[in-house]
Amino acid sequence: MEEEPKRRGRPRKDPERLARWTPPEGWSRLVAWISPEEKKALKRVAVDAEVSVADLVRALASGLATGAITHEELVGQVRRGRQVMEKIPTLFERDGDFRVMDRPRAECAWVFAGEGAPTEKLDGTNVRLTVRGGHLVRVEKRRNPSKAQKQQGIVDGWYVDTDRHGPEDRWILTAADNTDVTAWPDGEHACEALGPRIQGNPLELDDHLCVPFDLAAPVYAAVPRSYDGLREFLAGLESRYAPGTLAEGIVFHHPDGRRAKIKRKDFPAAVRASTAGTSVI
Repeated sequence: MEEEPKRRGRPRKDPERLARWTPPEGWSRLVAWISPEEKKALKRVAVDAEVSVADLVRALASGLATGAITHEELVGQVRRGRQVMEKIPTLFERDGDFRVMDRPRAECAWVFAGEGAPTEKLDGTNVRLTVRGGHLVRVEKRRNPSKAQKQQGIVDGWYVDTDRHGPEDRWILTAADNTDVTAWPDGEHACEALGPRIQGNPLELDDHLCVPFDLAAPVYAAVPRSYDGLREFLAGLESRYAPGTLAEGIVFHHPDGRRAKIKRKDFPAAVRASTAGTSVI
């Protein structure tokens, strides 16, 4: 009888295999204490990637070992991966699997009241460009508070200068340098940096660039504002910024500066599959 091929990694959800499993030669176990928020973030990313938390941690370690990711990128660029703190609140409360339920968040009541303009949520990394006289004079990236700062009551993120000589900022700066700002009004412009080396390039762009939220984020008309309506609307929503790819989601912008978001993958997988045939442009 042909033997079952061996797979790397610790077997999961199979008590019989687990009882007789031994790690490969040279492997060692790493134990680390993490906060409840950090554990929640790891589980959330693992759920999105459809892997175990152990595989996620091993993937990070493997990336560092092979040079696919640097420690500067992993530690310094906090936007890589899912944030523990949601800078823009999601429209609905989440269940134990981190999927949204048909339970609107109180702070997003204005959306369900019909207020705010819906724009396409672009999947990249948040930056801020300062323009003077049609020239780019400053490039900043978003920094989020540390655990200690959160305990001190600091919950909102802020912008810090990028480093022209820092490898962790290479693709942000490439995106900024490729962006034509000659017609932009003077001031600071929050943007999404996009491109082949940023966040997996879900929009399949050929080059890096920055899209200013206040000037170029695509606006959608007649967007539903209910759980079922948004679920169906997002299931096959084509990106207006990069036609031929799916839009990540919608961000609602209130005139007073408040924002709220919802993404296609926020909904349970079974629910998304039931509406996968829907296509909205």
